[in-house]
Amino acid sequence: MTQQDNGNKLNGKNVAILMTDGVEQVEYTEPRKFLEQHGAKVTLISPKAKGEQIQGFDHLDPAQKFDVELDVRDARPIEFDALVLPGGVANPDQLRLSTEAITFIREFGRENKPVAAICHGPWTLIDADLVKGKRLTSWPTLQLDLRNAGAEWTDEQVVVDGKLVTSRKPDDIPAFNEAILKQLAG
Repeated sequence: MTQQDNGNKLNGKNVAILMTDGVEQVEYTEPRKFLEQHGAKVTLISPKAKGEQIQGFDHLDPAQKFDVELDVRDARPIEFDALVLPGGVANPDQLRLSTEAITFIREFGRENKPVAAICHGPWTLIDADLVKGKRLTSWPTLQLDLRNAGAEWTDEQVVVDGKLVTSRKPDDIPAFNEAILKQLAG
C-alpha cells in the first residue's frame, strides 16, 4: 500500500469526538491526527457551545485548550460514521451529567456504529447502556464499575467487541487508532 492510498482510506468518513473539560489531551489529539491523516473529517463535539473552549490536561497538569466545533445538542449521530470518547478523569465524569451527551452516545450503539473509548472514556458507556454483555477494557480503576454494569473487563491493550473498541491508556493509542481504522475502513 502506498502512502497516498494510506491517506485516503477514510475519505468520506465523518468521525465525532465527544469531550469536555478535563480531557486527557493526547487521547484527543493523537486519534484526531491519525484519523485526519487517513482522510476522515473529524468534529469536536461537546455539551459546551460551538466556539467555547475545552481545557485539555496532561495527566493532572492543564495543557492546551480546544475550540468546540459542534454543540452536542445540535449533533446528529446519523451524520457520523463513528464516535471517539477520549478519557481523562474529569471529562467522562462531566459528560455523564449531560443527558444530551449520553443520548448521543447511546444512539451510536443503537445504530450499530463504531464507538471507540479509551482510558476513563468507557465510563460514559455505562450511562448509555452499551456495556452489558460486552468484553472491554479501560483504565484499571473503572474495572469494578464496568463489571457491575454487566461488562466482561479484561486488561489488554485494545479490545474489540462488535463495533465497540476500547483501550486502557495513552500508551495504547497506536493499537487503539489501528482498531478504529479497521472499523471504519472495513
